[in-house]
Amino acid sequence: MSAAPTTDPGTHEPPDYLQVQSSEEFDELRRAHRSFAFPLTVAFILWYLVYVLLSSYAGGFMATKVIGHLNVAFVLGLAQFVTTFLIAWWYSRHAAAKLDPKAEAIKSRLEGDA
Repeated sequence: MSAAPTTDPGTHEPPDYLQVQSSEEFDELRRAHRSFAFPLTVAFILWYLVYVLLSSYAGGFMATKVIGHLNVAFVLGLAQFVTTFLIAWWYSRHAAAKLDPKAEAIKSRLEGDA
């Protein structure tokens, strides 16, 4: 049987989130995220739209056989899935290397002040 959680909220003040949000280190974290996520998102959406437009307006090109019964449309469709997984893998590496250490520093400072 586990013990009941304590109801004592403690004597510490809650962190000043507005101050954290306006800090330089939070700006760096936000900038590091945006500089990676936004361009990659735009690039992927454009890549997807090119695929959709080719499928809609370039039927002859998309029906071109590549290998056996596999055509360009099938290859590009599979490339969409591959691209999605590559972006997810790349983002997880970016987050682990650039975002997580900055976020952890902010969290430690907040918990240390609390």
